[in-house]
Amino acid sequence: MRYLNQLEPDALVDAFMQQPPRDFNAWTLADSTPVFSAEFNLLTTLEPEVCRTITGWPWYKLWGEWLKPYTCFVGTTVTEYVLIPAQVNPKAWIANIKTVLASKYSFLIIKDLPQVSPLLSQQENQAAAAAIAAAQQAGFVMVEGQALAWVPIDFATVDDYMARLSSVTRKSLRRKLKARDNLNITSIATGDYYFHDNAVVADFYQLYVSVFEQSDIHFDMLTLDFFSAVLRSSDSGGVVMMYRHAGQLVGYNICFVTGNKLLDKYVGFRYPAAREHNLYFVSWFVNLQYALAHKLTHYVAGWTDPQVKKSLGAQFVFTSHAVHVRNPLIRNLLRPFKSLFERDSKVIERKPWVDAHE
Repeated sequence: MRYLNQLEPDALVDAFMQQPPRDFNAWTLADSTPVFSAEFNLLTTLEPEVCRTITGWPWYKLWGEWLKPYTCFVGTTVTEYVLIPAQVNPKAWIANIKTVLASKYSFLIIKDLPQVSPLLSQQENQAAAAAIAAAQQAGFVMVEGQALAWVPIDFATVDDYMARLSSVTRKSLRRKLKARDNLNITSIATGDYYFHDNAVVADFYQLYVSVFEQSDIHFDMLTLDFFSAVLRSSDSGGVVMMYRHAGQLVGYNICFVTGNKLLDKYVGFRYPAAREHNLYFVSWFVNLQYALAHKLTHYVAGWTDPQVKKSLGAQFVFTSHAVHVRNPLIRNLLRPFKSLFERDSKVIERKPWVDAHE
């Protein structure tokens, strides 16, 4: 790996830099730090009800554009954590970021600095802590990031894992998982000749778009070229779990095996069939079984749907975003509202999703 905090294969990072999301610009600083810039809606991570309240205020269509500043981000949207060049001193790294970028952008965000992550080495956690301290000293405001879900593979069978869940959750899941009987489930490595068919890649991409469009958060719209690069990469450790019903692809997960971890990165669903076959829940247990079968130690399940993943037995680790606002007036106005943007910790504290919906 070229960076500290890098869980993902180099090929995925390279695909992001070469084929960034729609309307994004991506490049590297002189020290090889990946950065990107894009219009950023400040309401993106707010609770839906808070967002609806704000957008319902008078004349929002007129002043709402002020909440979408063109922002520079240090990091990528395909890595769980910000990538710090391995040989760079964290304090010097922060100083260089501020010197090179802070005066050029009204908002500068160093995204997803780890908070003592069990997925990283002691050296990486120490470097992240030093970077957070240096960012605070440099005038950045720390905002809690999203909750990264992960599962330690410390059980012998999936049944052992299920036994740890609440009785209500187990009952619900047993009913949902019966859908497996009507599915043809296969896995295939990225780079396989199957993905050299443009129609196949286009179908995979359309299923990703379907998921993106129904999501609460719309930020990084990946491109068809990105998907083509990822699916055709033969040296990334990628594995694609595919779910078919009556011969039709109704869903998939694109995962990566790096070291002793299974990273669940991208999902595509064909609606309504995916919901009818409970693919969200079926795929969770297929991935756990894959990790078990390959003697992996961690299943890293991503950032979205923390309340559902809590129901499914996930643990969580948080990140911090270091935010620099160029205008001191706006900076002072936003400080009291910092907690509104720290959404996931509040969501996780609620009653588990499956229990709440039974």
